[in-house]
Amino acid sequence: MTTAQGARARARMEVTAAIKDEARRQLAAEGAAKLSLRAVARELGMVSSALYRYFPSRDELLTALIIDAYDSLGEAAEAAHATAVAADADADAVPARRWVTVCEAVRGWALAHPHEYALIYGSPVPGYSAPDTTIQPAARVALVLIGILRDAFEQRGLARTPVPAELAPEARRMSDELMPGLPPEVAVAMAAAWAQLFGLVGFELFGQFKGVVEDRDRFFRHAAAQLAHGVGLVFP
Repeated sequence: MTTAQGARARARMEVTAAIKDEARRQLAAEGAAKLSLRAVARELGMVSSALYRYFPSRDELLTALIIDAYDSLGEAAEAAHATAVAADADADAVPARRWVTVCEAVRGWALAHPHEYALIYGSPVPGYSAPDTTIQPAARVALVLIGILRDAFEQRGLARTPVPAELAPEARRMSDELMPGLPPEVAVAMAAAWAQLFGLVGFELFGQFKGVVEDRDRFFRHAAAQLAHGVGLVFP
């Protein structure tokens, strides 16, 4: 790459970052449904036609913001897990503790980035359909939790709750396609825990716990431990 090409690439990265930053500011102020490329361009002092060279449509800008949010959340979960492993010489023996640590990292990220959390786990944006490129970033937290379960299963096994006969085919499909190496009943429990984790975070973030839960740190820690028990993890 020539010096001129490198300078153009850096300039494009800087403009792209500025566009995303302004779009996030508008998300916080107006919500995703009102995100407008023209408004972003106006705030940045750009003509709309120039901004379209970076993001040809509102949906492409939304997709970029969604992928960034999923990746940021995934990085927080992965970093928390890595730190927990590094801090505990016997971490492999206590996957339940690692599970709670990752859950708390998810909550911490959401509280620090409420508008980005709302973008990926709040109400759907009218007229927008997320493309397949969002699937892999969206799976990062789940993959960390599944990895913890797989470690526990390989070390000492997991407590299992049988699934009803009518759910058995779906449980096997989930295990085979989404969580290979884990028993079908664990795959079902993991899917439920994954949904409950983000439900807990969403309830807190969007105000449903007001007047109900006061000590939210301790409440969440307890709830995350209960989720760990639900997927078959056992605390020492």
